[in-house]
Amino acid sequence: MIELSGVSVRLSGKRIISDVAFTAEAGKLTAIAGPNGSGKTTGMKAISGELPYQGKIRMNGHDVTRLQPWQLAAMRGVLPQASSISFPFTVREIVRMGLTSGLNRNPEKAEQTAAKALESVDLGGYEGRFYQHLSGGEQQRVQLARVLCQISEPVVDGEPRWLLLDEPVSSLDISHQLTIMRLARAFCDNGGGVIAVMHDLNLTALFADRIILMQSGGLAAAGSVHDVLTDKTMQSVFGCPLRINTVPADGTPFVLAHSAING
Repeated sequence: MIELSGVSVRLSGKRIISDVAFTAEAGKLTAIAGPNGSGKTTGMKAISGELPYQGKIRMNGHDVTRLQPWQLAAMRGVLPQASSISFPFTVREIVRMGLTSGLNRNPEKAEQTAAKALESVDLGGYEGRFYQHLSGGEQQRVQLARVLCQISEPVVDGEPRWLLLDEPVSSLDISHQLTIMRLARAFCDNGGGVIAVMHDLNLTALFADRIILMQSGGLAAAGSVHDVLTDKTMQSVFGCPLRINTVPADGTPFVLAHSAING
């Protein structure tokens, strides 16, 4: 379990999130949603140990601030919102950055692990390509493959591992959005935990077990999809007329992948 209690973060003297508290359970996909600037990414960086904060964050019962970097790296993998690579690395080199030192000492096993991670994000055969030559969506999937190399097993010695994903589908087409969300769902189904910052509320509704809805640096709502995705809550948080599960009045079509989970 990941537990936040009274968590606040200040950046450059400005309070970005204030007194946030929620829990995320292993075996479940927890989505963090909300308008731009509501504190989603800042909260994720605090959870991952990248930003200082006030309050308490515990991961599998451990105080995040007391864990060494190698201990955090063994417990959670982080997919940031954006990644900038200045040197001409190949896809294989980027993905293998996620491997542990133990695996890197076994070249055959390391290659198998990296290849499996790339296959899982539909990038098999891309190993020799230069990262900078890929599209934005392909780069995003390479970074996820790197994270999957780092946290290849959802449970280790009876303790769950965590994927912390900041907008994991923002640059992807519909098919690859579903691929990535199914990966996250499978990780949970096998005992791991996922916290994902999400903007697409339809994908969130399809895949999330629990939604943490943020507004102006605070917690606006938390609960199941049915508890949080209501007309009243959505209109209050996003400040515009929104209707849940309603066809537009003028009959304008909308696209929703109804077979997303089992298709």
